[in-house]
Amino acid sequence: MFDSFAGLREFDRAVFVVAAARFVNVLGSGIVYPFATLYFYGEVGIPFTLVGTGLFANSVATAGGTLVGGYLADRYGRKPVMVASMALSAPTLAAYALVTSAPTFVAVAAAAGLAAGLFAPASQAMVADLTPDADREQAYGLLKVASNAGFGSGFVVGGLLYGVAHTAVFVADGLTSGVVAVLLAVALPRVSGATEGEADSEAVESSLAATLREWSRAVTQPTILALAVLNVGFAVAYAQMRSTVPVFAEQAFGLTSEQLGTLYVLNPLVIVVFQMPVVSWVRSWRRTRGLALSAVFWAASFVTIVLAHGAPVLVGVGLVGAFLVLRTVGEILHAPLITALASDVGTVEERGSQLSVLEIAKRLGFGIGPVVGGAFFDYGVEALLWPALVGMSLLLGVGVLSLERRVSPAANGRGEAAD
Repeated sequence: MFDSFAGLREFDRAVFVVAAARFVNVLGSGIVYPFATLYFYGEVGIPFTLVGTGLFANSVATAGGTLVGGYLADRYGRKPVMVASMALSAPTLAAYALVTSAPTFVAVAAAAGLAAGLFAPASQAMVADLTPDADREQAYGLLKVASNAGFGSGFVVGGLLYGVAHTAVFVADGLTSGVVAVLLAVALPRVSGATEGEADSEAVESSLAATLREWSRAVTQPTILALAVLNVGFAVAYAQMRSTVPVFAEQAFGLTSEQLGTLYVLNPLVIVVFQMPVVSWVRSWRRTRGLALSAVFWAASFVTIVLAHGAPVLVGVGLVGAFLVLRTVGEILHAPLITALASDVGTVEERGSQLSVLEIAKRLGFGIGPVVGGAFFDYGVEALLWPALVGMSLLLGVGVLSLERRVSPAANGRGEAAD
């Protein structure tokens, strides 16, 4: 197990700075997650479908920020974009504490999403710039470990804060983003994108057109487009952990916020313990094979929720715990493999823009997931949601395997691609 961490000593210092920033930032996200849906649905009284609409607005805005962030990271460098994203996120995230109605919720969610969206393509591109192709899965795996160590800590802290003062979780989330902005500004060296240079007046005037052209080139690459479509489906599955599963667990088994927060620690705990060993284990695999296995674990996780319906409390809570473990194994495989695959499919010069396409797709799925799941709950047919998600997950596995012949051996990892 420890051998899987041995290669980390060779990573550039900036990779560890990004990982530390992810830890602090996701600590704030964990404080809010999964209590935001419970608060706006149960306390503020916003209908579940409208809560889903607000989360969809957040995802759409995040996608827009990601588009701009990918371009700016390629044009002006990774560090300025990352610092700006976190500095803007601090007040917008804290503003959730002021929400009292559905329109306000949607507006704040959109503003927070736009600010946050700038960060992901810049940080992912920086890590890709600083690590060799063969080590990229480990680098992205390190970011997952840092994120989920923060997540787990945030769940516990959030459960305690939510039990004392519901809106305190949103203020704490905003504060962590401010801390990250300072950390990045002070500790992160400037790492140039491949095409970075000084902006002149002509570049400024044509920036929007250039953004659209570069993003269009990335989208029209068939493999990038296919990966983006698949990532929408994976993100729909991801979104259920934040939106529908907490509501199901509270309604079916009467879990309190503290109990739910403690149970949700299983997600980051499994990632912290197993992320690097699993990535090391699959390094010799085709990346598409690892992604197909990820889809199988997602399907199995939703089967546990099907079985939890009508189960006794102890059995039901155990099945919710099993859901968290199984979906986390799927996440362990999915996140670093699909990002590494997309990094190697495209060109170095447009890597930020290309990764933004993948991130936009994920955010779209994050937005669709709560809307669809909320509709199942609002119309009283939530029991049908989970079998539908099982089927969708299996289709994702088939889709990944069908993509395999279109991916070059170099981009698909160390396994030899099929002829």
